[in-house]
Amino acid sequence: MRYYIIAGEASGDLHGSNLIKSIKAKDPHAQIQCWGGDLMQAAGGKLVKHYRSLAFMGFVEVLMNLRTILSNIKFCKKDIEAFQPDVLICIDYPGFNLRIAKWAKTIHLKVVYFIAPQVWAWKENRVPAMRKSIDRLLCILPFEKQYFKDRWNWEVDYIGHPLMQVLENQHGLPHPLPSIAGEKMIALLPGSRQQEISKKLPEMLSVVEAFPNYHFAIAQAPGLDDEWFASLVPAHKNIHIVKGNTYALLNHSEAALVTSGTATLETALLGVPEIVCYKGNPITLALAKRFVKIKFIALVNLIMDKEVVKELIQEDLNKKNLVAQLTLLLADENKKAQIKSDYQLLKEKLYTGQNATEVAADIILAELAK
Repeated sequence: MRYYIIAGEASGDLHGSNLIKSIKAKDPHAQIQCWGGDLMQAAGGKLVKHYRSLAFMGFVEVLMNLRTILSNIKFCKKDIEAFQPDVLICIDYPGFNLRIAKWAKTIHLKVVYFIAPQVWAWKENRVPAMRKSIDRLLCILPFEKQYFKDRWNWEVDYIGHPLMQVLENQHGLPHPLPSIAGEKMIALLPGSRQQEISKKLPEMLSVVEAFPNYHFAIAQAPGLDDEWFASLVPAHKNIHIVKGNTYALLNHSEAALVTSGTATLETALLGVPEIVCYKGNPITLALAKRFVKIKFIALVNLIMDKEVVKELIQEDLNKKNLVAQLTLLLADENKKAQIKSDYQLLKEKLYTGQNATEVAADIILAELAK
């Protein structure tokens, strides 16, 4: 069978790579063409476009890059037609993928959406069009199946969260960080997109002098240019860059400052107390406040439906607040115990006893067999 997979960011690349492995295990002759990153390519997908050139986040940023986005959509349609896949698999990245899915149905191509768009947060008006263009919608958050059933009378598949298997596979593996061995560490996870890193990393680094007994290790995503990333980091004996080894970094850290997104969930599942950081374009945030219908931005808090981890958003993301909250995480034993307890409940909510990408692969193959 021929599979065309589209992922538009680092987390999609991670989950897409494991999906490719699961598909190939069940269909050894699978031909896979993909948009994604290094991990999907290493797993056996033929990479068409890297997510580095696709990751535009926010209303204003999308408008500024509209010509590039429209060009990518046009190119993607032509590439799909040339490849002639049996199925299109979309991984999150809804602004792009929903357009391609809608078009795919006009050429009678099967569409499976792996990692459902978060329409429960905003843009619910997308759902009627989604129902028409998506053959199978695969959800990874425990409340999503009921949401689509109750709100839209749409039977979707809950497959569990693929991060559970990713982190389970890390358990028991050595996680060396030789250059910082034995030091007390705080992890900084500024994200994978240049635009978000340039806004948030300087704020995160503002706390370094307030914690002289700690080393600060910054996670550099694999797809980022070394020289550009290093230009954002001041020379300091207690600041280190760790590239492509985020789980090792978190396993050695007592606390973490984490940009909003999948990394907040990874950090929690690894048991590290964290502060969630977000700073974006002011116009984008103002528009989001009008349309987004959720109480929290961190996946940890959304899943638990309460504030488990502190969120510092926009003007609240500053040195004073970061120092105060980080001090609390490092020194308050009651706070640590509560977070540990909440993290355990989070794991229980997400655990299904199944490998999410294997379940996804089974559903995709069953859909193709119809």
